[in-house]
Amino acid sequence: MVFDSARFDLQPYAGFDMDRFVRQTFCSWTHAGWRSLLVQRFEHVPVAEDLALPGAADLHLVLPLSGRAEMERSVGGRPVRVPWIPGRLQLSVPHQPSVSRYRGDESMRSVQVHLPRDTVDTVAAQLGGTVDHEAMAASLTEGDPLLEAAVRAIGFPGEAGELYAESAGAFLTTHLLTRHGRLRADRAPAREDTRVRAVVAFMRERLAEPVTLTDLAAEAHLSVYHLVRVFRNATGETPHRFLTRLRIEEAKRLLRNTDLALDGIARRCGFAGPGALSTAFLRHTGVRPSVYRNS
Repeated sequence: MVFDSARFDLQPYAGFDMDRFVRQTFCSWTHAGWRSLLVQRFEHVPVAEDLALPGAADLHLVLPLSGRAEMERSVGGRPVRVPWIPGRLQLSVPHQPSVSRYRGDESMRSVQVHLPRDTVDTVAAQLGGTVDHEAMAASLTEGDPLLEAAVRAIGFPGEAGELYAESAGAFLTTHLLTRHGRLRADRAPAREDTRVRAVVAFMRERLAEPVTLTDLAAEAHLSVYHLVRVFRNATGETPHRFLTRLRIEEAKRLLRNTDLALDGIARRCGFAGPGALSTAFLRHTGVRPSVYRNS
């Protein structure tokens, strides 16, 4: 499953023993020559006890086609029951590894679609926000007949070529983000998009490092005064508050998905220590990190 592709985040699957769990019957990469959308069909073994999937950056959609099973998926040590029901789409949250176990029947089959992260980010920027992936996954559990039908059709594409794949990927992403995405408006209007996006990208790349207003202003080629004005007009927040929120979001992800101690999380998220992290976390979320981790 690990292809030489700059579009898809498949390296986390290196070493994954796919043959233990599934038999691949179609792959758009090898059978259709697609490069902008990865679609696969699988036949699944009826029983699995330790199906460990890595946390990749791509959006991963799974559409059961046949069979029935009671599946228990553990994310960050917390088990959740996920029924395997034909026609009921499932969405894996990016960067969130999981371990599943299930007992089903021998007719379990699925279509699985990987939407590359750059496609998702581009559509989100055009829609004016960034994606709350967990909210999107939860929303999708309520069902979406149009999306389910689209994934089923894309899973059996016939002789369709790259234009079809690229258009299908754009449609799936746009529909997901529009209908289920819960976009957070932290992007700029079009006239300020380039400068503010550069500053936000700079923030994301340096979450663990000390970052000053002067650093941010230099990245945007603005004075500090104009940076604050432009950034606030675009996002509704000061650069400092926006950066703190990004750091808190990363801390939440690490608390959910890792066993890192608070001092390690604080270092990764740019806080001086566990105390500074705890104070900021409480102010932004209303609970302390230890309470969030255990909830």
